[in-house]
Parts: sequence; C-alpha cells; structure tokens
Amino acid sequence: MDKIRKLGYDILITNENEAVFTNSYKDVEVLVCYNPFSTLDISLMEQLKWIQLSSIGIDQVPNDVVQNNSIVVTNNRGGYSIPMGEWIVLKLLEIYKNSYGFHQRKQKKEWFLDKSLLELYGKKILFIGTGTIAQEAAKRLQGFEMEILGINTNGENAPWFNKCYPTNMMAETIAKSDIVVLTLPYTEKTHHIIDSNSLKMMKDNGVLINVSRGSIVDEAALIEHLSNGHLMGVALDVFEREPLPKESPLWDIDRVLISSHNSWISEMRNARKYKMIYDNMKRFIEGKELLNKVNVNRGY
Repeated sequence: MDKIRKLGYDILITNENEAVFTNSYKDVEVLVCYNPFSTLDISLMEQLKWIQLSSIGIDQVPNDVVQNNSIVVTNNRGGYSIPMGEWIVLKLLEIYKNSYGFHQRKQKKEWFLDKSLLELYGKKILFIGTGTIAQEAAKRLQGFEMEILGINTNGENAPWFNKCYPTNMMAETIAKSDIVVLTLPYTEKTHHIIDSNSLKMMKDNGVLINVSRGSIVDEAALIEHLSNGHLMGVALDVFEREPLPKESPLWDIDRVLISSHNSWISEMRNARKYKMIYDNMKRFIEGKELLNKVNVNRGY
C-alpha cells in the first residue's frame, strides 16, 4: 500500500463482501476488486473512471453501468495462466495414467498391474479458447509430442498451437479430437456451448477438461452422457453452481475428477496479481494506456 500511496493515490480499503455505497465513495476514481457488485451500487460512484479486476473473468461486472458511464475495465489476464496450464497437464495425466484407480487400490492395499494406461504421444488435444491459459498449457504439452489444436473466433494462429480453427468449425474439430479442454470466457454466446450435441460429437473414449466457467457446460447433459457410458474421463474445476451441491450425481461418478475451483492457485498468484495492479496504477496516474483492457460488451 505504501508503494501505491507513493504514486499519488489516497487509498480506501473495504472488505468487498461488505461494501455498500457511502459518502466516502463519492470521490473514488479507481476501484480495485474481484466482485463487490452484489452489494456495492457503482452507479452511485459518479467519479469512477476505472475498475481493475483481480480475476480473468468479467461476468460479475454490471455491464450496463460500466457502458453508460464509460468506465474502463481491466482484468488479470495472464495472472493465473501458469498454474492453470500446469493444472490442465496434471488432470490429463491423471486420467490417461489412471491415478484415481491407483489411489483406490492403495486404500485397499491391493497390488494390481493396470494394463489400461494410455500415452499422450500422438493424441489430438483441442482447446476451445486460445488465450493465455490455453497457451501456457499448450507450451507444456509440446514436450509430449501431441497434436495441439485450437478454436477461436476467426481461427487465428496462436503460440504453441499446431493449428487453429474458427468457431464455425468447432463441431467437426471436436469430432476428431481425443481431448477437449475448455479455456474460453463465459458470455451469453458461450453459455452451454458444450451441450448434448457437442458431447455426442466427442469420441466415446474422449476426455473433457473444464477450467473456465461452469455454465459453459450443460451439466445435466453431461451427467446423462456419462450415465450412458460415454467418455473415458472428465476433469471439472468449475460448475454451474458453486459449491457443487452434495446431491449432484457428478460426485458419485468415478471417472469424473472434481476440484473446488482450485486450478488458479499457486504460491506466486499474489505476487503476480500485485505486480499487474501496481503497473496499471502507475500507468493510470501517468496518463498512459492501461494493460489488459476488456470489452464488457463482448465479454472478454
């Protein structure tokens, strides 16, 4: 805080879970936060010029207020990409090498030679969304000699990918892929983009990994698809409802790996987040272009 004060800022610190508008907010020009918007009415903050989010996702931001008041929004793009890239590799290896099965056998002290294990070598992996998270995962997967494919809006090339395709080729690209990884932002257009039809396109022994947002996947359709014996493995770090309700059938399906929205965590997360926030606050006070500006209307 002292370093930020030395830039020329007066700082007001509030627990964002308890943030409500008061007169002390009336002159605030910069809001650094994750999600205070359920209690804090930013439409009353008439001097607010810029919101710096600590998250990558921006779906918590009240778009109408931001657009009507010409408020600039920046996010933490890239801040969690390294641990999330590592997490994707971890979950893929867990499924292909059946670590869950070995863990179950250890609990029972059972010695067993599992001959069902698979190689990543030569497999086709498809990332739907080719931003920084996907790129960090793709970089790490290069060493496994996989064919790394991507889907983005226009099929533009992305670092570490062998080939990228436009969104209108998603179905046919899913059909030829062994693994599908979801690393795209949540918007109205991406809501349930993985639905019953998309799941039917996947190979029966395919793998699905989601580290983006839960509502990108139609969970009811996924549960039905799994109940019919399809897919070799699924790794879910995000869900339509969080925490995942105890009554969800997903808990009881052995080939579904569940984690508690944990993929972004690492010992470096706060250092990276602080550096990004500090650099942007320095740019703001100096009148320079901000980093990681997002289009709230587009959703990323």
